[in-house]
Amino acid sequence: METMKKTSLYPLPIRIWHWANALLFVVLIITGIQLRAPGFSIFSQYGTATSLHRYAGAICVLSFLFWLFYSIITGSIKHYLPRRKDIREVPQQVAFYVFFVFKGRSNPFSASEKEKFNILQKITYATVMSILVPIIITTGIMFNNILFFSHLINAIGGLRILDAAHVAAGYLFVIFLIIHMYMATLGKTVISYIKSIIIG
Repeated sequence: METMKKTSLYPLPIRIWHWANALLFVVLIITGIQLRAPGFSIFSQYGTATSLHRYAGAICVLSFLFWLFYSIITGSIKHYLPRRKDIREVPQQVAFYVFFVFKGRSNPFSASEKEKFNILQKITYATVMSILVPIIITTGIMFNNILFFSHLINAIGGLRILDAAHVAAGYLFVIFLIIHMYMATLGKTVISYIKSIIIG
């Protein structure tokens, strides 16, 4: 009897990268909250939260560079890029997430090795990885050495603008993560998507 070939959607390096980032983002969010609201005390020392936030931020830079180079070298970056022909799928994909998913309908998009993400996922991931993450990283690097980047900080409007950009990007990223976790439960079973990012 011929067995069905398993479709591999997520290679091992990407699965490791995904879950390492999950832990990294938890650290960044918790320490970020404490830096903004010292009364919210997870770590007894403010300096501890500051150091952890900086170290996690530095690892975030390396993580982003790994993803970027890996995606370019392997060609997998094409999965994240919306194409003109994908646009016609927007209405049915929106209708599914807004309405039909609650009626028990199947997702009109089926992931494969050639097409891993639907058009809304592509738009979201492309926006996050090409705009949101670079903003968080760039503003974080500038915060890490305010004196060195003082001319650039002044050019963009000062520390308040830098702080607003970093925090706003952080809030948007938290919103993305909440939606991302919710969407991860919309597979054939509640854990089917989660299982795939664990075992491939």
